[in-house]
Amino acid sequence: MTDPFVVVGGDAAGLSAASKLKREAPSRDVVVFEKGRWVSYAHCGTPYFVKGSVETLTDLLSLSPEEIDERGIDLRREAEVTAIQAEERLVTVADADGSTYEQPYQELLVATGGRASTAPIPGTDADGVFTMHGLDSAAAVRAFLSDPETFTVESLGGEGFVDEATVSRYGSMEPPERVAVVGGGYVGVEMAEAFSAWDLDVHLFQRGDRLLSPFGEAVSERVAPHLEENGVTLHLGAAVERLRESDGRVASVVCADGTELDTDAALVGIGIRPNVELVEGTGVELGASGAIAVDEYGRTSVDGVYAAGDCAEMPHTVTGESVWVPLGLTANRAGRAIGQTVAGDPTPVGSVAGTAVVKAFDLECGRTGFVDPEAARDAGFDPVSETITAGSRSGYYPGNAETTVTLVADRDSGRLLGGSIVGADRAAIRIDTVATALEGGLTVEAVERLDLGYAPPFSPVWDPVLVAAKVLDGSLSE
Repeated sequence: MTDPFVVVGGDAAGLSAASKLKREAPSRDVVVFEKGRWVSYAHCGTPYFVKGSVETLTDLLSLSPEEIDERGIDLRREAEVTAIQAEERLVTVADADGSTYEQPYQELLVATGGRASTAPIPGTDADGVFTMHGLDSAAAVRAFLSDPETFTVESLGGEGFVDEATVSRYGSMEPPERVAVVGGGYVGVEMAEAFSAWDLDVHLFQRGDRLLSPFGEAVSERVAPHLEENGVTLHLGAAVERLRESDGRVASVVCADGTELDTDAALVGIGIRPNVELVEGTGVELGASGAIAVDEYGRTSVDGVYAAGDCAEMPHTVTGESVWVPLGLTANRAGRAIGQTVAGDPTPVGSVAGTAVVKAFDLECGRTGFVDPEAARDAGFDPVSETITAGSRSGYYPGNAETTVTLVADRDSGRLLGGSIVGADRAAIRIDTVATALEGGLTVEAVERLDLGYAPPFSPVWDPVLVAAKVLDGSLSE
């Protein structure tokens, strides 16, 4: 090999880049190193695998190793890149058998992703304590929930990938009756629903007073009572201090105020961290967030080295400032752009507005851009916010449901800065209208004039987003 493109990380960003380069430049050698067994999988589908909505782990694979091989990509699983020698353009690789070797590269993509954070909560290494980051985590949780008399490793799918020793051990244990979910963000809310499907006594602990805080107050005010209506016990304003264990297994949740709740299992979902240790000492600079700093083409501060996905920053759609927003589409899109750039067609990785959607039982929630006026103010704007509730369809048409929309704009320019939405009838997908408006830099007045589709089964004449824009435009005019 004289000019290999080497990728560290075999998931969204890494394989998107590798696949795009092979399509654009078939003669290029492309080598992808993945330190684990799993590649190209849908991380966001793991709560639904635990719930049972997704039958097997294999269903969550986007590409199999065989399909990757058919694309002409040299995929090497259980091969961990342990060091980068940037001046020599070499990486050091450790194989599963303990041997090491050096791999040259012409261009290198660092797509090492992120990892679940459990700090500063002691006791997370006890049996029965899980995070939800990766398919092995999901497999262990579902094995633990299964009847030990009927459980088999094969029932999970993923033959040749799954950590059989771990899932076999959990599959032999008596299933839990109560589970504590620590963290009221995306993972916590989704996993509360997943555990409820197994008829567990579910307790959700949130350090602050609101669930899904990035989605804003209006979303939280609807989600919290809805979770309680579905049997989830909420502990808001409850900072978990530690997980107490007994005989090596989690036994209770201890909060900072001294309260304690016995539990058989715990799921910790308090955030993730970027995996950036590989670039330490290489000259690759980190941004203010702690993730890898890149330019508009995904290039790092070191010649020939790119970064993308959950380990890298991206420019914010509204401010243009570098931010760290680890999301699936962001990773795939950036990886694809880098593959095209390496092929000779410089392509920007794009920006990120933090557009996200989440399901909370029957409620759908969406957010994009600036939802918190204080955050918008800190970014230099003079924010004005309005929240409305409108029907999702024509009032006389079956299925109409209340849809709550919050929009935030800058008073000086009238520019739309962000928004959130919550409702039970196709609410989440409506956030895409707001995200598109942010990408286009539209004013609220321009959003109010958008020609959105109307028919009674789909929307009222005035879509809820248009109603919110109309009300907000009036406030801006005062």
